[in-house]
Amino acid sequence: MMNSNRMVIRHARQLVTNEASRPLKGREMEENLKVIEDGGIWIENGLIKKIGTDKEVWKAVCDHGQTKLVTLIDASQHLVTPGLVDPHTHLVFAGSREDEFEMRLKGAAYMDIMNAGGGIHRTTSATAAASEEELMAVAKERLDLFLRHGVTTIEAKSGYGLSLENERKQLVVAKRLNAIHPVTIVSTFMGAHAVPKEYKTNRETFVDMVVENMIPAIAREGLARFNDVFCEEGVFTPEQSKRILEAGKAHGLIPKIHADEIVSYGGAELAADVGAISADHLLKVSDKGIEKMAAKGVIGVLLPATAFFLMEKPANARKMIEGNVAVALSTDRNPGSSPTESMPFVMNLACLTMGMTPKEVLTAATINAASAIGEEQVVGSLEPGKKADLVFWNAPNYTYLHYHVGVNMVDKVFKDGKLVVTNGVVI
Repeated sequence: MMNSNRMVIRHARQLVTNEASRPLKGREMEENLKVIEDGGIWIENGLIKKIGTDKEVWKAVCDHGQTKLVTLIDASQHLVTPGLVDPHTHLVFAGSREDEFEMRLKGAAYMDIMNAGGGIHRTTSATAAASEEELMAVAKERLDLFLRHGVTTIEAKSGYGLSLENERKQLVVAKRLNAIHPVTIVSTFMGAHAVPKEYKTNRETFVDMVVENMIPAIAREGLARFNDVFCEEGVFTPEQSKRILEAGKAHGLIPKIHADEIVSYGGAELAADVGAISADHLLKVSDKGIEKMAAKGVIGVLLPATAFFLMEKPANARKMIEGNVAVALSTDRNPGSSPTESMPFVMNLACLTMGMTPKEVLTAATINAASAIGEEQVVGSLEPGKKADLVFWNAPNYTYLHYHVGVNMVDKVFKDGKLVVTNGVVI
């Protein structure tokens, strides 16, 4: 009888992964990527036992006398990669803002819409009005879409609450979904996503509330691993952002930062100063910021779909890679500036708008993305001892994955060694 806890994936057309459990930078992003023709993977109890050519893996199975005890999976028509990791999403929210999209197409600026009461503030109101169950339902639909596009692990931020009650509600929903959905969710507290309208003329009071009230309560309940802030002109200053991030550190929350998206504002430098795991966006990052990030090992999480959707020039990925910054990629799924769950689309854009190579993109969407949320020891690459999170693509090779633009080529997804998507459908 075949054992569902033991399986061997055989004859992968190409098996592509990094042999790493750390962020890769510079030339490593290309040179470390391993391409195995006619590849195989031996999986036991949801973990990878051996990876290599089909011949090497099958010999190991035979040597252990396991041939009659495994389920065989034919991958001869597929490219196989690690499950994608999305390290920057705003998963849990209510409402939609397609009318603001139309306003921007007619010339309105993103920050002007937000300052007039739209943008983040509008989503905050809709999220506050939604019940926990309503948020569960819409967020689950988004998670299913992520999974269908090959994403097996994501980060999920709060930030559409701007009060302890509603920030907590978002994080509780993420925790509940993590318990029932195949996609692994790593949570980030982002109470400092915007300044509520009622605090517009008294921002310091709101910062006090985040630091003295929200952060201790969220940390006490163990609802988040990370603490993020929107360090941007007209939102939170570098000084306020530093106070918020240091307060999170004091309560065990690892710093992240929305940095240098609209203007060059010192966000990347601050990320280095506070020891942030990542600095995200970075469209306007300074040369000094890149240098400091590289020196301190801060990962640059780039969001090309956001720049594309806002019709802005994307982040300078080449300068960061050449500056020895480990670069990761993400959808930035949110209702205002990146309404997409498609990491493959983000990967296409990384090649076409930021000049990243196919190998760099795969590294950025797997091991570097996992490293940006502290998951590099368990996911992000196909190595013995790691989770068997992997994707079968309807593609002959890894370059075709980036060349065939705007199409979801996912055929199957395995999470912890279990089939969770087949023929592009969640099961």
